[in-house]
Amino acid sequence: MRLESGPWRAELSPEEGAAFVALEHEGRPILAPLAGRDPNSTPAGAFWMLPWTNRLDGGRFPWAGATHVFPLTHPQEGNALHGLSRLAPWQVEERGAAVAVLTQSLARGPFHYHARLRVALGPEGLRLAMTVRNAGTAPCPMGFGWHPWFARPPGCTLRFAARATFLRDARKLPVAAQDSAGLEGGELDWLGTDAHFAGWDGLAELRRPDMALTLRASGDWAHNLQFYAPADHPVLCLEPVSHVPDVINRPFLAPHGAMRVLAPGEALEGLIALSVAPA
Repeated sequence: MRLESGPWRAELSPEEGAAFVALEHEGRPILAPLAGRDPNSTPAGAFWMLPWTNRLDGGRFPWAGATHVFPLTHPQEGNALHGLSRLAPWQVEERGAAVAVLTQSLARGPFHYHARLRVALGPEGLRLAMTVRNAGTAPCPMGFGWHPWFARPPGCTLRFAARATFLRDARKLPVAAQDSAGLEGGELDWLGTDAHFAGWDGLAELRRPDMALTLRASGDWAHNLQFYAPADHPVLCLEPVSHVPDVINRPFLAPHGAMRVLAPGEALEGLIALSVAPA
């Protein structure tokens, strides 16, 4: 599914979790292009995370007196990553030249949700709006996020503000919070970093030699950010998320970003705005 508006072009794959296949501005890749590869195993494109984000220890999700266990996506770590949505198709409800609305419904204990995603391109850039509603008959904790693989040419600088980051164990799970001002600077300051930040102000700026990229998040996406800059791939991840990784199993970290317990009919809501300016 292709969307275009002025200098912007986006391509999505509804049947593959509504993943972004490509996102370009004036022919320059904003996201590393998937180029026909699997969106769930390739550091390219972008995918959605719900009804939880990032790591889940042992795939375990305890709720309402029961422990639900989900398949381990990373058995070498013993973790289930990034939720269930990206493994299931989305339905195209509306489609125009520059705007599309997609929906997904999923019921798998304890989760029963209905998600609505609006993707729009315009003069101001890319707008992503998502609602995840509890479609079940009982309260349930839920979370959601976006996992973009931004193209990272040499010479990038980065800036975002936060109040805390987290120490992690050998399985990449958070064990304690520590004060943090966020990140700022060039690749020598953050290349190789894989960290979660809380108390984020919803703004991140990525400056490339050819453009300045600004990401603004609001709603339930405006407080927590997962950052990943692998040294072995020319990509960079700025992931607005609604909660701390594995917080359902680590309630002592809930003050830094808990999963919201949604009553039946209640919803998470988030908005992401992505814009480009000259370098």
